[in-house]
Amino acid sequence: MQTLLLLALALFAGLLMTRLFVKFRLPDVTAYLVAGILIGPCVLGRLGVPCLGFNTSEQVDSLSMISDVALGFIAFAIGHEFRLSALKQTGKQATIIGILQAVVATAFVDIALIALHFMMPDLLPMPVAITLGAIAAATAPAATLMVVRQYKAKGPVTDVLLPVVALDDAVGLVIFAVSFGIAQSMKNGTTHIAALIIEPLMEVILSVGFGALVGLGLTWLERFFHSHRNRNALIVGSVVLTVAVSQLKIPIGPFTFGFSSLLVCMMLGTIFCNFCPLSEDLMLQADRWSGPAITLFFVLSGAALDFSVFADLSVVLIGVIYILFRSMGKIIGAHWSSVLAKSPKTVKKYLGITLLPQAGVALGMCSTAYRVLGGVEGTLIRNIVLFSVLIYELVGPSLTKWALTKAGDIQAKSADMLTRRQRRLQEITKPVPPAFDK
Repeated sequence: MQTLLLLALALFAGLLMTRLFVKFRLPDVTAYLVAGILIGPCVLGRLGVPCLGFNTSEQVDSLSMISDVALGFIAFAIGHEFRLSALKQTGKQATIIGILQAVVATAFVDIALIALHFMMPDLLPMPVAITLGAIAAATAPAATLMVVRQYKAKGPVTDVLLPVVALDDAVGLVIFAVSFGIAQSMKNGTTHIAALIIEPLMEVILSVGFGALVGLGLTWLERFFHSHRNRNALIVGSVVLTVAVSQLKIPIGPFTFGFSSLLVCMMLGTIFCNFCPLSEDLMLQADRWSGPAITLFFVLSGAALDFSVFADLSVVLIGVIYILFRSMGKIIGAHWSSVLAKSPKTVKKYLGITLLPQAGVALGMCSTAYRVLGGVEGTLIRNIVLFSVLIYELVGPSLTKWALTKAGDIQAKSADMLTRRQRRLQEITKPVPPAFDK
């Protein structure tokens, strides 16, 4: 009962907070995150009153399955944007920008943190600096997609943004494999370099292959069902299946192979949208089902944010440097690469700002570093990434909205539309006169 009450509390808190934040013209994502913080262990949870909030981090972690499934639907929706007809126009741009901006962001953070290491070696060990540089490449697709959908963004920046965010995860995994292998070698002296490089590369290949296989199976099965209800159940089952299988770890000799649930679900959506003629209509049905799960995902993400990282001044100092140089790397890298790709002016100017949010993939890399490195280095990496995620998740969605608005991809509602909406509301709420006989 307590779990169900906490889920209901999370949903109502997130939805009610959007009504407050709409007055400040802030995205729903930010409202969900703030609602999660308020009912999380750092605020209302500290009171210790059952069902008034999440009293412990363990209560939040116990609902991680919901977050995993919701993130799978978000990735599936991003993959659905990879239509071959659209990629013929933006595919080259997205590939160039997706690779180069991630590399530039890593280079900026590496240079800044390695310089800090030489100035203050006791504060920041070299393996930590190199690992944080690799994590800087990752971008959060969930917050970006939610802003795009809430404001119905459409235009040259949005057309490039979604493929870039999807490609960014694959590039980030490869960069992390190489950099983290170097960091671990520096810490331990010897390590299995082949495993550290081959395992992430195989993770990308296996994820793409498995996602494509399930996507083809979904497209084939869809022909045998004719109602939206059954087809919707088929899509939900496919996404849940891919998320579940993505948890597997397959040991083969000295290697341990696994899947990235984000990449698997993205590939599932890509295959489905390109091979199923009814995919557009079916996606609308799936969005209606997945909406509450996605709301819970962001509220739980907010509840999981830990404010205790602010207590350590060294974490704050390194975190601020990390945030500043990663932001510079993303913005400058996106600008340089879009110039190279001959993108439109608005893409060159505003795309980098939309790539700032960071969460899920970065936290996954951080968990790997914490588990493998351990000790002071692993704890320091985890705290710095948690600090940066806290800042990026609260500020990133608003910056994304601002950039897309400036680029012209988000259009303000016309006065005529608002007038019609207000007139319709008045008609609905107008009291009905009592009926009486002559």
